[in-house]
Amino acid sequence: MAKCALEMGVWGVSMSYRKACPLVVLLASTVVCAQVSHSDQVQITPPLVRAVEPPSADATAAQLEAQADGLRAEKLYLDALDYYDAALAKKPDDARLLNKIGITELMMQRYKEARKSFERAIRSDRAWADAYNNLGVVLYENGKYSAAVKQYQKAISHDDSSPSFFANLGAAYFSKRHFNEAVAAYQHALELDPEVFVRSSRSGVQAQLPSPEDRARYDYTVAKLYAKMGLSDQSLEYLRKAMEAGYKDMKDVYKDTEFTRLRKDPRFAELMATKATAIAD
Repeated sequence: MAKCALEMGVWGVSMSYRKACPLVVLLASTVVCAQVSHSDQVQITPPLVRAVEPPSADATAAQLEAQADGLRAEKLYLDALDYYDAALAKKPDDARLLNKIGITELMMQRYKEARKSFERAIRSDRAWADAYNNLGVVLYENGKYSAAVKQYQKAISHDDSSPSFFANLGAAYFSKRHFNEAVAAYQHALELDPEVFVRSSRSGVQAQLPSPEDRARYDYTVAKLYAKMGLSDQSLEYLRKAMEAGYKDMKDVYKDTEFTRLRKDPRFAELMATKATAIAD
């Protein structure tokens, strides 16, 4: 499962963001050394540590939340949780705070805890769309695509103006191989924000596709959607990705009506002439 991308609903968490906290081994100073040379030494990643003073008992909930936001932005997640928890103690069951706690736990890959936090946020505010979306991200991260779809749909029912919700919904449908539904959701996301896929790519969030073939199909589908909207640069970029991923039906690009205008672009002919070598996923 960025702004915190997740808090604002970017798919995913989308998300890239998704691997922000490395897996750690709780051996703070242990060094594992291969018996070859110093250049072959490997050091175990130290555990997460707290880097700032504990929250002040005199601080207001708003002050604690603001400090937590800053700590989370600096990837000091344990400290951020301390401050969010302190703020929550002053504002019990506050949906916004619970949502932020869940986001922080998700960025630490604490999926079980994040799920509970998002569920608490929803119980506190049944109309809080971001919490439904972020719960969907947790479920998506755990491969529970059908359950994720339901949460994304609930998010959309409360706020149908977020391109991220529709992009997330499309990703879940695509992972279920429900391609028609995925295309419809993606198209809606692009209509709301033509840059939604660019932002998700930068955040490291990608659809979890079960095979290289599906990855290639995904790229071709996005290229087609961009072409339909007249966004040639983006369409060409995803066509290139589809070619590199070994999309088997690339010949369809010459007959799919969405690419009619793009086929007149000299860059299209140049790309097709490259015959890009398929890259193993």
